[in-house]
Amino acid sequence: MTLIWRPGEDDAPDELMVDERGRLLAFRDLTALQECCDRNGWEVVREGEPTLDLGAVRRWVEHPGLGPAPAALLLDAWNFFEDLSRSLKAGSPLPSQGPAHDSAYEKIFGGGALDPTAGEGAWTGEETVAVRELLRAGLDLWEQAVH
Repeated sequence: MTLIWRPGEDDAPDELMVDERGRLLAFRDLTALQECCDRNGWEVVREGEPTLDLGAVRRWVEHPGLGPAPAALLLDAWNFFEDLSRSLKAGSPLPSQGPAHDSAYEKIFGGGALDPTAGEGAWTGEETVAVRELLRAGLDLWEQAVH
């Protein structure tokens, strides 16, 4: 699926485009995307072919024993779900985030968050659980948004 993502201007948050009823605009092909943008007077600016493998995110969330997922993938999913949650007018919001989320988010940039041998840079059990719960809620929100 292809979505329309709009970066926030100045300090405004990024958002995904929704229709007049607050439903996510999602397109199965680029022709339908271009037709929608033409109808609304929006310019399409393609920036490569960024993709987000939510299947891999789901596997990491639901099957902890299968090993780590790439940290960049989890970070991209986390940011995507936050943008999605902010953009939708209806649906379940993401759970509130606390200190465990803040710490986990900072550690993911260090590159060793998912490596238990990374010492201080590795996620604690509490941080890992917090991230899994957040991503699980994001996956549920995604499922609601596209069905």
